[in-house]
Amino acid sequence: MKLTAAYHGGTRYDITSGAHRVVTDQPSEDGGQDAGMSPVELFVGSIASCVGYFVGQYCDRHQISTKGLSVEAEWTMAEQPHRVGQVTLAIHLPHRVTAEQSERLLKVAHGCTVHQSIAVPAGVAIELNPHHRGEKPS
Repeated sequence: MKLTAAYHGGTRYDITSGAHRVVTDQPSEDGGQDAGMSPVELFVGSIASCVGYFVGQYCDRHQISTKGLSVEAEWTMAEQPHRVGQVTLAIHLPHRVTAEQSERLLKVAHGCTVHQSIAVPAGVAIELNPHHRGEKPS
């Protein structure tokens, strides 16, 4: 699997994956043009939307209405190293579910792929110009 984050001036990067594009930027107070979510907002949003997807799939399988389903995310930053320190997700289902369904929904939410990629940290390798090793610049 592969995607590309391409520089588009200032603090903007456009992420493309297949036919899809997401714009990331920094807020104007941080020197950006606010053309899109910051990478941190996108990171937190990817957790929230992944949890929503998993919960929605569970609801569909168990004939629980997904009308009005939303996931609200709040986060705080931490230092040394500078990072997202805590993410709190609130799953909103605007109708009653049983205690058993509630327990099951939370278990399913914790199983979301993005959450699991943080819970069991993904390895990240960073290389500079990996396709040009040993070549002289032209």
